Amino acid sequence: MFCTHCGTKLDDSARYCTACGRPTALAATGAIAGAVPYYAEPRRLRRLMTEKKIAGVCAGFAEYFETDVTLMRIIWLVLALFTGVGFIAYLVAMMVLPKSYDPPLYATEPR
Repeated sequence: MFCTHCGTKLDDSARYCTACGRPTALAATGAIAGAVPYYAEPRRLRRLMTEKKIAGVCAGFAEYFETDVTLMRIIWLVLALFTGVGFIAYLVAMMVLPKSYDPPLYATEPR
């Protein structure tokens, strides 16, 4: 069996990769007797105050959808200018979404 993340050859009964530490398919499904199933944390939509330009809404949506912040800002701008819905949606999101001062979950540095 090979790690799906880094490609390292693993033992057939391995629950985690010895090179990168990621869980294998056996750990995720609990196929080994007594294994605890792997559950990812649920993604939460929030306003990132550390990455904000105006209110952090675009940075929060970019983190939630795992896209680039610049792309998300362009999408919001197009929605605001051409449909008018973007302004209202941005204001609603600014009031409703909780503030977060934690760093973003997406990787900003090269691997």
